[in-house]
Amino acid sequence: MSDYLKQQIAQIDAKIEEAKSLAQDPSMAELVRSEIKKLEEEKAQLEKSSTREPTVGNFVEGNSLILEVRSAAGGDEAGLFASDLYRMYQRFAANNNWKFEELDRTEGGLGNIKTVIAKISGKGSYEKLKFESGVHRVQRVPKTESSGRIHTSTATVAVLPEVAPTQIVISPSDLEFEAFRSGGHGGQNVNKVSTAVRIKHIPSGIIVKSQTERSQAQNREIAMEILRSKIYRMEEEKRASQITGARSELLGTGDRSEKIRTYNFPQDRVTDHRIGKSWGNIAGIMDGNLDKVIQILIDSANQTNTSAQEN
Repeated sequence: MSDYLKQQIAQIDAKIEEAKSLAQDPSMAELVRSEIKKLEEEKAQLEKSSTREPTVGNFVEGNSLILEVRSAAGGDEAGLFASDLYRMYQRFAANNNWKFEELDRTEGGLGNIKTVIAKISGKGSYEKLKFESGVHRVQRVPKTESSGRIHTSTATVAVLPEVAPTQIVISPSDLEFEAFRSGGHGGQNVNKVSTAVRIKHIPSGIIVKSQTERSQAQNREIAMEILRSKIYRMEEEKRASQITGARSELLGTGDRSEKIRTYNFPQDRVTDHRIGKSWGNIAGIMDGNLDKVIQILIDSANQTNTSAQEN
């Protein structure tokens, strides 16, 4: 057994002991018992898998990811644009025969999304979508604009790799857990009991929630899955910043000037500002036909990596 594996098992043992000390708190008991069970399962997996040792710094890009789309600057129009982006990725996933599962949604009005989170699973999904993270800008005349004036709005997209529990070990003492009544989809029954969950990771301040399932346990598992992905990406961004001096923020503030791509409807043009490339047929792209955009980004990244290695 390698030193790394021994260190991971020792860390889990310490987390289990720490969790046990919290089990006496009635408000934490259910969450603590669940986390102890998961930690013990993770320990057993590690003990059986010495040939497959995961390390946070060497994540292998898998076939599933967490997609998060948020409205940013622009009010209701930003929410409508976020909804359009979400549909675009949903259609792109369908075109690739990937599984698409909505995990959480907060709406600001009819067709207006504040935040939506989904899980996409399928061969090559993360590899193809990982460059979509950033601020997306739209320029168009809103349906509610009677004067025909063009508005500029933004939405942010985050593409996070799905992270196994064995890659990110989270102490129950670092979590604040809250159950509440769901206000999302699912009919009347979903609102009768507190099945939705909200979890705060105290050290990082990250807050996640899930309310799409009828079971509190299922929602808690989904929330923990989202939390692991966010913590992993935060650590990776921090590490990249320390090594290269690059910005650590994945999404920025959502300001109109912080953009990776512009969707200009009046000019029927989509422009990716990172590579200085534009495409026509904006309706087709918004309908999920992203292959030509995605492939050029992948090729550009590969060329950059090759040049860096040669130098």
